[in-house]
Formats: sequence, C-alpha cells, structure tokens
Amino acid sequence: MLKFFLLPLLSAAIPAAASAQPAARATATGEPFILAFGDSLTAGYGLGRGLGFAPQLEAALRRHGIKASVHDAGVSGDTSSGGRARLGWTLDGLPRKPDLAIVELGANDMLRGVDPGVTEANIDAIVGELDKRGIPVLVAGMLSAPNLDPRYRSRFDRIFPTIARKYDATLYPFFLQGVVGNRALALPDGVHPNFEGIKRIVTGILPTVQRALARRR
Repeated sequence: MLKFFLLPLLSAAIPAAASAQPAARATATGEPFILAFGDSLTAGYGLGRGLGFAPQLEAALRRHGIKASVHDAGVSGDTSSGGRARLGWTLDGLPRKPDLAIVELGANDMLRGVDPGVTEANIDAIVGELDKRGIPVLVAGMLSAPNLDPRYRSRFDRIFPTIARKYDATLYPFFLQGVVGNRALALPDGVHPNFEGIKRIVTGILPTVQRALARRR
C-alpha cells in the first residue's frame, strides 16, 4: 500500500549530495538544464552515486537524443514547507536559469497528516515562484494512501492537477506509477525505490519530460 511504501521518507531527513557537474556542463555547452526539485524520491535515497532519479533521467534523455543535464535538488524527508523555504536559495545558487523544473513534493505532507490546504499553498508558492522567474514547470503529482479518510484523499489528490492548470504547467499525475507496492522494485527496507524502481519511474515520466522540454521552444 502507498502508506507503507512511503513511510520511511519521514525519517530519512538526509540532504542530497547534489553534484554541481550537470549544472556546470549545461552552462558551458548551452544544453538543456533541468532542475529536479523534490524529496528522497528525487534525491536517490539509499542508492549509489549515479543511480538516482536525476542521473538516470539524464542518461535516458541522452539515449533519446536530448543532450540535457539534470541537477539533483532533492532532499530526503522534505515536506512542501521545506521545499518552499529552500527554493529561493536553491535557484539563486545555480549557475543559470533552468530550462525546466520538475517539482516532486507532497508525499511527506500526506503521511504527516498535514492539512491539504497547507500543502496546496506551499506547492502553489513553489510553482508560482518558478513561473515568475520564467522557468517552465513539470508538476510530478502524488496520490494519497487508499486507507486515508476519503475527504482527505479528495482534497489532497486534486492539489497537483489544480496547480498545473493554474500555471499552465505540465502534469505527470503520479510520480510512483508502476512502482508503488512492488517489492522487486524496492530497496531492502521494502519501501524506497531501488535502481530498477527508479528506472521504472524514469521510463514512465520520460515522455512527459520530453513534451515539457518541447513546449519551451
């Protein structure tokens, strides 16, 4: 179940060791520069260097002829409030403006029972700031656990499509599509995606990333 799969995200508050190399390379070559802004799912929690979401997405794009660089700005255990608080200095610390920002937050809010109104306000502020800076956004959505109160689920699940519509952002409805609940795609902890799990996530989201990059031209 989704709740079981994501629960350790709450305690895995380990900042991602994001490399500056993709950003530096994108600046030097003028190739597309993508910011992956999220929690442990984008930070590659429990995986070795080069095995997380950002490097796997970069490799997949290059295999499809798109010489993009993907910068990992994921922080394990992050909530939408944490993401909102660090967005400004994250963007200001980049060598240039991203051509696309993938925003993947909200799972930890849901597991902590944060009021969906608070989560929506935070993600709205994040996407709004990116929009104000002229950075196209791909909203990577999250779905609530099926055992939660139906009213909570209804309010939470509509956050991501609502914000995507408001800012004319690209929407990928469920970041964990095809992965959640599949133990073969999880680390030994039984919860976080392993290399194959991240590969499945990348395969699922890749066409949406390609469309989002095409929209900016």
